[in-house]
Amino acid sequence: MKNLKLHDLTMVLPFLLIACQQPVNESQQVGEDGRVVERVMSPEERSELTPASVVQRLREGNERFRNDDLTKRDHSKQLREAVMGQFPKAIVLTCIDSRIPVEDVFDTGIGDIFVARVGGNVVNEDILGSLEFACRVSGAKLVLVLGHEHCETVVSAIDRVELGNMTTMVSKIQPAIEGVEYQGRRSSINPEFVALVVKNNVENTVEDIREKSAVLKNMEETGEIQIMGAYYDMDEGKVFFSN
Repeated sequence: MKNLKLHDLTMVLPFLLIACQQPVNESQQVGEDGRVVERVMSPEERSELTPASVVQRLREGNERFRNDDLTKRDHSKQLREAVMGQFPKAIVLTCIDSRIPVEDVFDTGIGDIFVARVGGNVVNEDILGSLEFACRVSGAKLVLVLGHEHCETVVSAIDRVELGNMTTMVSKIQPAIEGVEYQGRRSSINPEFVALVVKNNVENTVEDIREKSAVLKNMEETGEIQIMGAYYDMDEGKVFFSN
């Protein structure tokens, strides 16, 4: 190659870069343009994951989200690949808030994660049944309860809003409000207090899952899954995991 001229190198360089590009993990492949493309995970690949490795993948995905470096995906192809089955590695229980694009926040694609949404990320029988389906039936390795900054459902709970069925929903957050030890202004207009309630509510939900679902509690005790909480900072787009 020492006799190549600058023009020749310009022509050859893109092909050299493609040849050197390597997938990041087993669920990725190199596309025709040399970029890494995510594909739908197989059941064999999912079975090799551990709860800890799933948490690490979500951490890394969140970093890519924050750095505006989302993985390239062929969604049409992923749709076709996922038609006959799904093998998500985690289920995320979060709030209905439209400002939390969960799949993007963790840089995940079609078939990667289950997402359950309910105001204030609280649990009831339907949510618990969904979590049990995701883990026991479908094989997910992680239950992640994701609270978030500026949660309007928590604000409503602090203000003791009463409105139809919403009254019952926000009442589930009252223990989190009462359990916060705080010397400042305990008000919904105090963002510091709201954030403390959100985080305490996440912890309560994690414990509610363990207490109200023997299925999930047993799976966690045997190491099949992990149940944990996290907090989404809207200002930074960063997810803070509880451990």
